[in-house]
Amino acid sequence: MSEALPLMLKELRLPTFGQYYQDYQDRASEHAWSYSQYLAALCEQEIAQRFQGRISSWTREAKLPRGKSFATLAFDDLPQAVQKKIIALRDNTQWAHQADNILLIGPSGVGKSHIAAALGLHLIEQGIRVKWMPATALVQHLQQAKKELELMTAMTRLDKYRVLIIDDIGYVKKTDSETQALFEFIAHRYESGSLIITSNQPFSQWEQIFPDTMMAVAAIDRIIHHATIIEIDSESYRRKNQKKS
Repeated sequence: MSEALPLMLKELRLPTFGQYYQDYQDRASEHAWSYSQYLAALCEQEIAQRFQGRISSWTREAKLPRGKSFATLAFDDLPQAVQKKIIALRDNTQWAHQADNILLIGPSGVGKSHIAAALGLHLIEQGIRVKWMPATALVQHLQQAKKELELMTAMTRLDKYRVLIIDDIGYVKKTDSETQALFEFIAHRYESGSLIITSNQPFSQWEQIFPDTMMAVAAIDRIIHHATIIEIDSESYRRKNQKKS
């Protein structure tokens, strides 16, 4: 029976059991563990391995920009009010489970995308599935799906990500086909999944994104209904670095 154990564990898809059961058997003998203690220890190891594997897989599929984490964020360069909001979002991720949104608004170079990526990586580490998409890539994807009469299917597939990061929404071209697809996606995600959106344009200029004022207002209403809005007006990182050099 013991010789067949590795095969049975493989059949049951318990690879960590197969890897560690002999090591834990020695520990169990040394520390006089009960059968339940031995089994619990193996289960804990299996769960931990699966969690780490899932985190690694989700990190790869998220396509977050490399090197953008809280560890590399120049936190002290941000205004204190912005720091407080970011800390609150980082320390309590309930907003992601409630389908709340985050909007990062400010000029180029102030760290909006870095903050969004850092939050995304942190969420993945907390077991929340995330996807990063430049706004132009998202719109092109949705537009192509709409042409193929597969828009609802494409939007539904993105529902598996509890949080979707849309970077640089201001770069979307102001055309009926592109912005209509974007609007339909925003409406689809409303109160069902979280969005983190970065924009170098304030809301007052979003009519440059949407060709119709009513559509712009409707999109903004859906985004900000349950949202944390972070406006960053500090000097850009790049400009600061140029001064230092």
